Amino acid sequence: MPNIPTIAITTGEPAGIGPDITLMAAQQKWDTRLVAIGDADLLRERADLLNLKITIEHYEPEQTASIHKPGHLKVLHTPIAEPIIPGQLNPGNARYVLNTLDIAIAGCLDGSLSAMVTAPVQKSVINEAGIPFSGHTEYLAEKTGTAHVVMMLASDTLRVALATTHLPLAAVPAAITRESLERTLRILDGDLRNKFGIPSPCIAVLGLNPHAGEGGHLGREEIDVITPVLEALRAGGMDLIGPLPADTAFNPAMLGCCDAFLAMYHDQGLPVLKYAGFGHSINITLGLPVTRTSVDHGTALQLAATGEASADSLKQAISNTHALLRISTQ
Repeated sequence: MPNIPTIAITTGEPAGIGPDITLMAAQQKWDTRLVAIGDADLLRERADLLNLKITIEHYEPEQTASIHKPGHLKVLHTPIAEPIIPGQLNPGNARYVLNTLDIAIAGCLDGSLSAMVTAPVQKSVINEAGIPFSGHTEYLAEKTGTAHVVMMLASDTLRVALATTHLPLAAVPAAITRESLERTLRILDGDLRNKFGIPSPCIAVLGLNPHAGEGGHLGREEIDVITPVLEALRAGGMDLIGPLPADTAFNPAMLGCCDAFLAMYHDQGLPVLKYAGFGHSINITLGLPVTRTSVDHGTALQLAATGEASADSLKQAISNTHALLRISTQ
């Protein structure tokens, strides 16, 4: 079959539910080829613990791509450094986690892989291993040499992008500059057009301060930074609404007319999205030279190897990645 994309799944923190949900997702039919990047023996052991009947197969990149077969999983074997106990973090395996990402990035850049879907990692244990790491988004940007990327979470009914990502709240105001906000909005508008197939996207932009600054009485970022950027980009043809007070922006009228919302910081917009679609939404990194999506949840260490984890978000990520690839080739 021609034009069958190959989607890589990085299996994430080995002591968490990343291996579990990868195996669960492999149980069903997909109109694409799936390749898990992780330790093949770990996946076999986790399948046994979960009582999942699955055949682990060595991934051969040179083989002609074929549609995923339920109950089978092709694995690009990447060995762990130390034995895994489900639920127990081990800094000795931090480099292994990053190696899976590096392999996926390299494959997407050289064309041997079509896209990557990432299972959750544990930021804390990577940092405990002495490796500075603030998240997938920043790591992927650095490894691909991308100066500016945008983190966006999406469900069936809502898309929320972020002007800043994993920063302490005290550092957010200084990080929102006219230059960075303009670049973020240009990437968001461009990818909504090119990756999502929306010809004229409408974007609602939230203010930073309560009541969007209340005319300067509750902060001047809206007056000094956000509004001038929106006015300049509107003059260039973008359809932008705002800055809006964050506490009233997500109302039925706005949800009905806007294609995406831009929040100023992580916990301003994402609680709304996760309340509306937790476990069924996905994380998408915009602005990269590769297609990358992820789950909307963490490693859930307490659920590892119990069979109680849900693979719904990973399945949604795979499905949406396939859809994004189809749009990009049209």
